[in-house]
Amino acid sequence: MKAVFILLDSLNRRCLSLYNNSSEVQTPNIDRLAQRSCVFDQHWCGSAPCMPARRDILTGRLNFLERPWGGIEPFDHVLPTLLKTKNVFTHMETDHIHYAECGGENYWTAFTSWRLHRGAESDKCNWMPDTTGIPPVVRPENYPGAWSPSYMATREAYGGVEARYSTPRTLTAAADWLERNHEADNFLLWAEGFDPHEPFDVPDEYLAMYDDVQYDGEMDPYWPAYIIKDYPPKVAKRFRARYKALLTMTDHYVGRVLEVLDRYDMWEDTLVILTTDHGYLLGEHGYWAKNNIPDYNEVYHLPMLIAAPGVQPGRCTALTQNIDLFPTILEYFGIGLGLCRNPIHGRSLWPLLRGEINAVRDTVLYGTYGKSVCVGDGHRVYIREPVDPKVNAPLYLYGSTMTMLHQYIGYDTMSSEEINSIEVSHLPWTNYPVYKIAADKIHWMNLSLRFDQVNQYAGKSRLYDLEQDYAQEHPICNAALEELYMEKLRQAMKAHNSPEEQFQRLGL
Repeated sequence: MKAVFILLDSLNRRCLSLYNNSSEVQTPNIDRLAQRSCVFDQHWCGSAPCMPARRDILTGRLNFLERPWGGIEPFDHVLPTLLKTKNVFTHMETDHIHYAECGGENYWTAFTSWRLHRGAESDKCNWMPDTTGIPPVVRPENYPGAWSPSYMATREAYGGVEARYSTPRTLTAAADWLERNHEADNFLLWAEGFDPHEPFDVPDEYLAMYDDVQYDGEMDPYWPAYIIKDYPPKVAKRFRARYKALLTMTDHYVGRVLEVLDRYDMWEDTLVILTTDHGYLLGEHGYWAKNNIPDYNEVYHLPMLIAAPGVQPGRCTALTQNIDLFPTILEYFGIGLGLCRNPIHGRSLWPLLRGEINAVRDTVLYGTYGKSVCVGDGHRVYIREPVDPKVNAPLYLYGSTMTMLHQYIGYDTMSSEEINSIEVSHLPWTNYPVYKIAADKIHWMNLSLRFDQVNQYAGKSRLYDLEQDYAQEHPICNAALEELYMEKLRQAMKAHNSPEEQFQRLGL
């Protein structure tokens, strides 16, 4: 049994022609994989953004109701550990730098082997000191978007040479690993490209496919900021063109992996999955990026393709989530859920893939910690906002690994008095002791995840009809129908072991 799991970051469903006939983005390799695959039309994220989504996939459980971005917990039972019980060799090729940063602890340590390709996003591997030590951040005047001096150094090191960029290196290495090991058996190759995540940096030949506007050197915008709502039309066009170009380049290197599968006819005995962690807003609804913006479909409704021996290509309209990949991969390798020490939320997709049933779940539950909580049933989506978005309480963080993105939860982010308020508690589904910390006692340094900013654009709770209003422009005004979806949300939160105070925070 062999499996290849291709995880791209911030892959927009609407930019793929297999989901959107009007898309101009060229993705010939994803398209040809789709011809071999079951294409999932109602696949959704659970916990967002990057690391929470990966924890969902690796544990089969939603985590956004309990904590924000953080490491794998010592009480988690992760996919590679369970695969090891059947002697399955797991290998990761990745350029996702967050695995190596504070808040990304232990995600790759359970894999049999792994390799990190340096240079993506905030990686400082190419940044050097000056005569003052750490160079000051000098942002060009009137530069539109985010600015990173460390990535500017990396960009200079790349020099526009395609083979130097981190995702091309990562997926080429994944293809090489598969080439070397195509005769082996009982393995899972986890091939994870950071692109098309921002920064939307791409060689000129790809950018020329979508935009011929000329900019002056470093003033060329390539990285949308998370806190900006409106860009001038020229800048917005450039950002979108860069995203499309980056996706096309990423697709080219996905093709390198597919070529190995073709060359050795591995489709006959290999499970192949391609999906993403979350989407990305490219100006829809007047917003850019993710995290501290409203929870629209563009971020949470995801692409997913599964090609497997004996599975007929086609479309699947059943509701699925990223947590369903955990039991699906386990079942493929003959591992029962009885080995899991924790109750899981995911459902195996094999009965769907075999055509035995039409559904594995009635609803999907998703969101980002501390924001709205959303429920969908394939027909409508209900976005439930906190009763008081500014106070946003009660809200607690539970965990034993006290890190978040780029920071420890401790003296870096709390006063001595605030630290005295930390309790030792338990989650309802594990007897492992955890810390319980009031979210408003933590001084969040990352702007896109800060407790006091995450709900800055929150309005009223909203119900949308996906069949009549997929763009989510016209909320439904129907009290009886909203009450029905409030109950669906209550039941979904109970089924996913939500802490009790979340119901109070949301007025449920």
